[in-house]
Amino acid sequence: MGEYLDGQEPSLDALKTALRTATCANQIVPVFPGSSLRNKGVQPLLDAVVDFLPSPLDKPTITGTNPETNEEETRLADPAEPFSALAFKIQADPHVGKLTYLRIYSGKITSGSFVYNASKRERERLGRLMLMHANTREEVSEAGAGEIVGVVGLKATKTGDTLCDEYKPLVLESINFPDPVISLAIEPKTKADQEKLDVALSRLAEEDPTFRIKTDQNYHQTSSRRR
Repeated sequence: MGEYLDGQEPSLDALKTALRTATCANQIVPVFPGSSLRNKGVQPLLDAVVDFLPSPLDKPTITGTNPETNEEETRLADPAEPFSALAFKIQADPHVGKLTYLRIYSGKITSGSFVYNASKRERERLGRLMLMHANTREEVSEAGAGEIVGVVGLKATKTGDTLCDEYKPLVLESINFPDPVISLAIEPKTKADQEKLDVALSRLAEEDPTFRIKTDQNYHQTSSRRR
């Protein structure tokens, strides 16, 4: 800003550095218009993620709670640290079934290994690991700190759950979802359709945590609510 007020034109690198510093300090929020459906503005958005948002190395530690002692613990963003990751999205994939997206904060995982769901206090076996590239996927044998990976085969894990090393348990801050604001009653045409309806609605609720289901036994209605 000082250079501009002095009549100088700041360089592109200087502008990026200034914008990144302000963004990481929560002083500004860059806004990028676009349409993923028409692939408009997608590349500038991806470039902005690299240029302006913090990388895992900018936040050297992640803080969580040890579920056994209820004490706060930290992990370094390092593959050598005990494994910890947050499940932030679940998707029903037509080719591989349930796909759970993990943001790995520390440590590393390998396909076929066991991890601990500290939120549910259950062991989970990791199936195939996939790096997602838009609508294509790349299968990998391992993934480490700082990566986002899709995992096949997780059964108990839901959005917001923490996966970690069984012998170094840690619960990360979960995701808070807003309450639904729209409600709609749904009735199947026949009793035979009720089971299909229940399965479809349960799948939607698993993918979208803001989608809530409630069954009214008196009126034989299923109500769905979502944001």
